[in-house]
Amino acid sequence: MIEDVYQKLAHHLDNLPGGFPSTDSGVELRILRRLFTPEEAKFAQHLTLIPEEPRVVARRAKIPIEEATKCLEEMAKKSLIFRIVPEDGTPLYQALQYVIGIWEFNVENLDLELIRDMHEYIPILLNLDVWKKAPQLRTIPVGRSITPQMEILPYEMAEELIDHHQKFVVAPCICRREHKMMGQGCKKPLESCLVFGIGADYYQRNAIGRVIDKQETLEILKKADKAGLVLQPSNAQEIVNICTCCGCCCQVLKNLKRHPKPASLVSTPFVVAANNETCKGCGVCEKRCQMDALKLEDEKVHLDVDQCIGCGLCVSTCPTESLTLVRKSESEQRWVPADLIKASIKLGQERGKLGTFNLVQMQLKSKLDRLLAAR
Repeated sequence: MIEDVYQKLAHHLDNLPGGFPSTDSGVELRILRRLFTPEEAKFAQHLTLIPEEPRVVARRAKIPIEEATKCLEEMAKKSLIFRIVPEDGTPLYQALQYVIGIWEFNVENLDLELIRDMHEYIPILLNLDVWKKAPQLRTIPVGRSITPQMEILPYEMAEELIDHHQKFVVAPCICRREHKMMGQGCKKPLESCLVFGIGADYYQRNAIGRVIDKQETLEILKKADKAGLVLQPSNAQEIVNICTCCGCCCQVLKNLKRHPKPASLVSTPFVVAANNETCKGCGVCEKRCQMDALKLEDEKVHLDVDQCIGCGLCVSTCPTESLTLVRKSESEQRWVPADLIKASIKLGQERGKLGTFNLVQMQLKSKLDRLLAAR
């Protein structure tokens, strides 16, 4: 039965790190039917988290290599699976989790029906209890909020993270695009999400984003600060992307704000400190804050630390320097995995899905990713 194919694919995706939970309404199956043909849904179940040649997938699926090669490339072009092209030119293919993965890669394929389904599904998909223990993104401060006196680690600085890469792509923000298509959202920059390394190569080959140089990458970070966008890179010390997020469109920030204490959920080493004595009540910080953590009362700023995610947007434009970033206590700071493989393993552990991963294979993939990261 066709429906059974999609249910099996949903189960397959739910066994990946990001998850794909079932719902009473069946919205997750509607999403899969919009993205995958029945044949693609069946074939996708034969892919793993390990990048593999078509002949390996063909053997597992029990189909001719030529048929598997064609299907794999077509699905990669549709942003349903991931493709890596090493220097020898032989493509490798692997499964994609739904978020962060298939959804973001389909930024150029959105329609209103898919967006409505995603709006219904996202509160269930983004399980905040799991996010608290193993977030897929973390928050780092904008560059202008960092002072020479601050204790800051290299993986907490956007500019340092970028220096580790040689290939850069900028792509449209899927959150702002889908809100705009629904007649909602804001006017903040659309082309602003940064992708690096093998991720950038995938975006380029699929015509999802535009290749840029390091200088333009740094300029985009400056524009993000000016526009009041939160910097959210991959939750690892070695990153593949930096999202630039607004509180009105970003599905992560919107869901965090529904929690009474968002600061307890995010991975961020900093929090804002406010000096009411020097505050002149200009209100710039209140407008800049994407988490509604700052309010003016009696012409003085008041901070709700339970809402603050330490992005530094208020600090970078405070004319009286009444706002500063301070490092949280060691017990309050979250562990940042060394790479995305370790982050995925942690996420799998917290979702009770680690048994679906082969640790040795994941480590082999990590080695491969590092070899390809300089591309």
